[in-house]
Amino acid sequence: MINSKSITRNTSSRKRYALAAAILAVNTVGPLTVSAFILPSLQHQRQRTNHVMRATAVAAKPSSPVVVSNNAEELSHSETTLRLKPSFDLFQLLTEEEGGIIPPTTTGNTHRDSTVLHTSSQPTDTLKDVKLADYIGKGKDSRKIESLPDPFKMVEKELKPFADSISELVSSDQPILSMAAKHFFEKRHGKRFRPVIVQLVAKAVAAAEPEQIGVNGAASHSVADGTANWAWSGASDVDVNSANHQGSDVWRKQAQLGQIVEMIHVASLIHDDVLDEADTRRGGESVHKLYSNKVAVLAGDYLLARASVLLARLENTSVVQIMATALESLVSGEIMQLKSPPKSLLQMETYLRKSYYKTASLICYACRSTALLGGHSYSSTVATACEEFGFHMGLAFQIQDDILDFTAAENVLGKPALADMDLGLSTAPILYATQEYKELRPLVMRRFKDKGDKQTALEYLYKSPTAMNKARALALFHAEKAVQAILRLPQSEARDALIRLTHAIKDIAMCKRTNGQKDGVATELKTKRR
Repeated sequence: MINSKSITRNTSSRKRYALAAAILAVNTVGPLTVSAFILPSLQHQRQRTNHVMRATAVAAKPSSPVVVSNNAEELSHSETTLRLKPSFDLFQLLTEEEGGIIPPTTTGNTHRDSTVLHTSSQPTDTLKDVKLADYIGKGKDSRKIESLPDPFKMVEKELKPFADSISELVSSDQPILSMAAKHFFEKRHGKRFRPVIVQLVAKAVAAAEPEQIGVNGAASHSVADGTANWAWSGASDVDVNSANHQGSDVWRKQAQLGQIVEMIHVASLIHDDVLDEADTRRGGESVHKLYSNKVAVLAGDYLLARASVLLARLENTSVVQIMATALESLVSGEIMQLKSPPKSLLQMETYLRKSYYKTASLICYACRSTALLGGHSYSSTVATACEEFGFHMGLAFQIQDDILDFTAAENVLGKPALADMDLGLSTAPILYATQEYKELRPLVMRRFKDKGDKQTALEYLYKSPTAMNKARALALFHAEKAVQAILRLPQSEARDALIRLTHAIKDIAMCKRTNGQKDGVATELKTKRR
C-alpha cells in the first residue's frame, strides 16, 4: 500500500519504474529478454584524461547509476538481442575545447557517411553543409529561416486529434484514475514537442531507401565490415516511400509511437512532481495537488502500463527493446540525480549524462525506433543519423530549458522559476560560474542546503561575464551537431522542417533576432514549454 504522505524520493522512483519495466517485458510480441532493460555498465565508461575535467576543474570519474552487474547482463543476452549502449558512448557530449572527446567507432555509430544516402540520381541538396550559424544576421549571404517548412504546421492536421485519441487510449473504468491520467492531455496541451519530432522523422525516413546489406558490390554495406550481425536486424518488413507513406500502416504505427512517447513523458512528469513536491506543471496545478500523491503515482503507473501495451502492438521486438531502454534511462536519471557523489556534481559531464538520461534518451531512442518502423535496420545510416539527431536535439533542448530557469518568468516556464536550485540541482549556467568562482563549489556540493546558498549562487552567476554565454554556446554546439546528423538524410520537406525546429532551440538560446523578431517556431516553443 502506498502511503501518500510519506513517499520517499529514492525507493518510490525505483519501484514505480521497475513495475513499468516488468510490464513492458510481459507485453512484448516476441522473445524479448531482460536485456531490454540494460543499464549503462562501468565497462561502457571510458577512462577520461585529466584534460576532460578541465570544464569542471575537478578530477573525478563521471558518476554512473549502475544497478545491474555485467554478469547479470550477459546472462540475459542471446545472439539476436540488441546490445545497446548509452548514446553518450556513441556521440560527443562536450566540445573538444572543453575537453570533450569523440567516442570511438562501435556498433551503433559505425555508419555515419554523409554520402551514402545522397546519390547522383537525386536532386542537388540545397542545404548541403548548411549550419545554423548561417541563419544568424542580416547580411546578404545570410539565410532566412522562414524559407524552411514550419515543423508545427507540417504536422498540424495529423496532431490535431492527438489529445482526443490519446485520451481514448488511456481511458479507464475507474473515474478518478481516468481523470488523473487524462489531465495533461485534456487540460494542458503543451506544444507536443516529442510527437512533432516523431512525425517529422517518420516523414523524413520515408524519403530514404533502405540500405542493402550483403557481400556484393551493389550492397550499401558489407556483412564483413565489422558490425555485429544483430545490428543489421530490427527493421520492420515494409515497403514504404514518400509517395505511399501517408495513411499507410507504417505511418499509423509511427504516429502511435509518438503517442507512446508522450505517455511515457507525461508519466515521468507526474511522478517527478510527486518526488519534487511541485505544486504546478504547465501553468496549472500538478496532478498530486489536484487529487493526492497516491492517485498521482497510480496515474503515472497506469500511463506507463498503457504505453507498454501499445508498444507491444507495434509488432517490432527491437523497437520494444529500444523503448524499454529509454524507460530504464528515466530511472537511471532519477537515481543519478538523487545519488551522485558531491564532487561529481561539479562535473559538466555528469550534468550532461543526467540530462541525457532524463530528457534526451527518450527523444533519441524514439527517433531511432521511428526509423526501424520505417524499414531501416538498427545500424543503418538512416537509423544512426536519427538517434544522433535526437541525442543532440534533446541535450540542446534541456540545456536551453535550464538557462530559461534563470531568465524566464514563471508564466513562460509553466513551472516555478529557479525550480532546479530549489531541488539542489546545478545546471550548465551554475557549473560554468563555478569555473570562475571557487567559492561556489562548496555550495554546489552541498546542493544549496545552507541558508543563503541559493542567493549567493545567483549573485555569482549574474556577475559572471561568461557563464550564461558559455551555457548558450553549449546549447548551440548540440544544436549544430543535430543538424549535421539529420543532413545525412536525403532532402525532404520534413527533414528541412527538423532543421528549422532545431534552429528554434538555437534562436532561444542565442537570444538573437531574425529580421527584427524571433522565428515564430521559437516563440511557440518558448511559450509552450514542457
